[in-house]
Amino acid sequence: MERWATFDCYGTLIDWNGGIGRELERLFGTAGASRLLHGYHELEPVVQREDPARPYRDVLAVTLARLAEREGLPLPPGEADALARSLPAWPPFSEVPAALEDARARGWRLAILSNTDRDLLEASMERIGVPFELAIVASEIGSYKPARAHWDAFFERTGADRAGHVHVAASLFHDIAPVSALGLRTVWVNRLGEEPDPQPDVELRSLDGLGAALDSLVPPA
Repeated sequence: MERWATFDCYGTLIDWNGGIGRELERLFGTAGASRLLHGYHELEPVVQREDPARPYRDVLAVTLARLAEREGLPLPPGEADALARSLPAWPPFSEVPAALEDARARGWRLAILSNTDRDLLEASMERIGVPFELAIVASEIGSYKPARAHWDAFFERTGADRAGHVHVAASLFHDIAPVSALGLRTVWVNRLGEEPDPQPDVELRSLDGLGAALDSLVPPA
């Protein structure tokens, strides 16, 4: 049986909060930076639900504009696409390449299921520097997580045995909750020190120890 580990990308492999946060500070200053980032988190899922076929670069632009309007902050001219422009430069978390290489060495096949566009994700995958067998992006399936279409597409395209699959993610809302509802195994990367709801199968504070965690859920044959 092939063993598959699927991953969320932004927040799990790539430093999403750091990338968004730095752009918000550049655009609006450091005052209230934490509040602005929290506000962005609130608004983005709403924009995604309104139009699941909307490309992610447009989601970024619409969410940024709404955040600026809600906060009464002027968005500088020419900066409507600031987040999409900066995204290809967002770095992976430091432990990610080695953790993914270890998982591959243990025989795991890797895939990314991401709420983004193909070109943006490919830039991020190049920064990660570890090969993935498959990547499924929201703009190509017309659906944003936490809807289940990413996982449906993954199983349809790979024919993977659910008994050999584990999903790895940092977001309880976008990933761990819907995956748990599907009865699939989860590794939660709790980078923010949150309380688990729902309870994952394994909790990590970073991707250190990923390979051993995956093997504990689906041991090698």
